[in-house]
Amino acid sequence: MPLVSTGQGISPASGVNDAPDVTAFESAILTDGARGFLADLERRFGGAIREVLQRRAERRRRIARGEERLDFLSETAAVRERDWSVALAPHDLLHRAVEITGPTDRKMMINALNSGADVFMADLEDSSAPTWVNMLVGQQNLRDAVRRTIEWRDPASGKEYRLNERTAVLIVRPRGLHLVERHLVVDGKAIAASLCDAGLFLYHNAKALIERGSGPYLYLPKLESHREARVWNDILARAEDALGLPRGCVRVTVLIETLPAAFEMDEILWELRERIVGLNCGRWDYIFSLIKYRSADPRAVLPDRSQVTMEQPCMRAYTQLAVKTCHRRGAHAIGGMAAQIPIKNDPTANERALAKVRADKLREVNDGHDGTWVAHPALVPVAREIFAAHMSGANQLDRLRQDVNPSAADLLEVPVGTRTEEGLRHNVRVGIQYIEAWLRGLGCVPLYHLMEDAATAEISRAQVWQWIHHRARLDDTGEEVSPSLLRRIVDEEMARIQGEIGDAQMQAGRFAEARSLFMKLATDETITDFLTTAAYSALDDVAPRILA
Repeated sequence: MPLVSTGQGISPASGVNDAPDVTAFESAILTDGARGFLADLERRFGGAIREVLQRRAERRRRIARGEERLDFLSETAAVRERDWSVALAPHDLLHRAVEITGPTDRKMMINALNSGADVFMADLEDSSAPTWVNMLVGQQNLRDAVRRTIEWRDPASGKEYRLNERTAVLIVRPRGLHLVERHLVVDGKAIAASLCDAGLFLYHNAKALIERGSGPYLYLPKLESHREARVWNDILARAEDALGLPRGCVRVTVLIETLPAAFEMDEILWELRERIVGLNCGRWDYIFSLIKYRSADPRAVLPDRSQVTMEQPCMRAYTQLAVKTCHRRGAHAIGGMAAQIPIKNDPTANERALAKVRADKLREVNDGHDGTWVAHPALVPVAREIFAAHMSGANQLDRLRQDVNPSAADLLEVPVGTRTEEGLRHNVRVGIQYIEAWLRGLGCVPLYHLMEDAATAEISRAQVWQWIHHRARLDDTGEEVSPSLLRRIVDEEMARIQGEIGDAQMQAGRFAEARSLFMKLATDETITDFLTTAAYSALDDVAPRILA
């Protein structure tokens, strides 16, 4: 069964929210104790989060002006050169060969936990559109999953979904530091979304998880520096103290999915050394970051999205460096996402897709990764077969990869390939359709046999911006990619989308808004940091709740 659904009770055609009254979820999740806990975290760490975000923005401006070049930091050379190790992983994270990810939709969570994967990353970030009801229902679903009371009945078929006796280990990904939760306000300011998501999960579930023999585990996204890792460590230490938890019980895995973070992997491990379990190679956001951090450089214009594969030298350098860095420090190195999904009505195409997954996972296990990600339950046995055949133990921490020594130039090497009209058209189709679904509350969307989330949509819109900004020419037609060419192609691709989905769904959806936003993001003078921040105000307009 596909790990996709229509969201938290949201109709794909109408966008009408059919979930119960939001106040019922607020009373269960936003208890007085939870409100006070979140307010304390925001007052203690909101300023620190805003400070590291300001550092991000200033650094990117310096890089764009040519005043700074990304490189390994001289001031932290001692951290990279010394011998030290992170804390040992908890028993249920020693073997994480196959991890499945997906949003916190009730049915999808049950399917993911029952999928046979070692780990399920419940995603409050890139595969969840942050409507207020989605975030609240997601927290309720997490509570029920931790207590094993989660179940769901399909209203159409009557089929009932419940947890198997054995399920995947739960890890939760909160939203990144750059996002706010505008529905919760402390001292007149919207709180950091990361504090909201991680805070509510820990408040309601940390003790229950420990009592069940597991623990509160998080995936931390979008970090760009070790200073940001330090802020996260301070946040989690305070949360442990405030909730009466053992210090260091909140264990984390950090996604290396930004270009700057690739230069600070040792330092990120060091800052979180008492609680970090490993690093994950978040390939799709990493490609987006390649575009964003080098947006001013005409020499760094990428080829078609489909050609920026893991075989590109810069991607090989980044992932192999992750393995070497992790294993030197006793941390796990988790590979990237296989975005393919089964193609039910075309066995030949389906086998081609599975062959790509097998090749991708074979490369990862041979490189020394300790596990990998998939987006669909049907891919769990495919990935497991590859890792079981080529990884003899629970992990590969003994593979130190001392043969890997990438330089800054290796990490910054520009992917090679061609820019084509079909590549441009594909970016338009995917970008507009994903934004339209996101505006309706869907963060995880199957499009053209791939699972698209915010990260892959970011690549599509950012790449079009890059081609226009640097007046790139298409290799197959010779045309310069310009706003006028984009407008023509958008017109034509909108007609194609309408033919694919039908008039009724086109008219009932939010395609006009999605088209307008995509055009703005693709033609603005400067590249927008995140489409999710640009589009956030277009989501539901529930009035803010004042926490303090």
